[in-house]
Amino acid sequence: MNEVIMMALAATLGTWLVTALGAATVVFFRTPDTKALNLMLGFSAGVMVAASFWSLLQPAIERAEALGGAPAFLVATSGFLCGAVFMWASDKVVSYARRGAESVQGEPGERMNRIIMLVLSITLHNIPEGLAVGVAFGTLQGQGYSAEGLMGAVTVAIGIGLQNFPEGAAVSIPLRREGYSRKKGFLLGQASGMVEPVAGVLGALLVVRMEAILPFALSFAAGAMILVAVHELIPECQRNQESQPYSATMGIILGFAVMMLLDVMLG
Repeated sequence: MNEVIMMALAATLGTWLVTALGAATVVFFRTPDTKALNLMLGFSAGVMVAASFWSLLQPAIERAEALGGAPAFLVATSGFLCGAVFMWASDKVVSYARRGAESVQGEPGERMNRIIMLVLSITLHNIPEGLAVGVAFGTLQGQGYSAEGLMGAVTVAIGIGLQNFPEGAAVSIPLRREGYSRKKGFLLGQASGMVEPVAGVLGALLVVRMEAILPFALSFAAGAMILVAVHELIPECQRNQESQPYSATMGIILGFAVMMLLDVMLG
């Protein structure tokens, strides 16, 4: 059990590190390279979509059938939908906080409130992402630390981590534009990802303590991944596609193909 918890902690510390790397873009330039970012996000989206089935949903269905009890299709479907709804609800909270930030303008005190709301919105968004990573690693104990299960958990962490890069920049760069120093912009940007290790450990503990929910937890992580990929990564990587119409799209295809190849080979 301790090994699973430590792996979840290490993975979410990694996603926090990627947030910090995104925040560090404020030190070098005011905006990150769009083409490189789109390729990275597209590849991440492809990986996450492929991993959602081969590394999460398929093992969830097999595990549910082995355990008996509720029908496997019901467990997998309900878990998948709950994961997607959970991420959707968290996005609603973020959107509400973001609207509050945008409505505050003008005076120095009001500007400070806007900054606080900006950091808070990204921080709230990182909590369910950390939980998704923790849940994915928590399921390893129930799967006997299989190579397929480990790849699925690592894929969740990588996908969430890559998504965190632009989120770190989304905090630090606006802060710089508000007149904050590069150092303060970086510190506040990376701080928005500090909640992920805490949430990751909690997610792993939940699954480890209640092994019977393993199929549901695997499906939950898949639903969370699909929503993040479809709602955030794919639209984001398709920006500015007039100049590079197939660049991000080929990144998605390549990411899906690589993940499919690795999962089938190791499965």
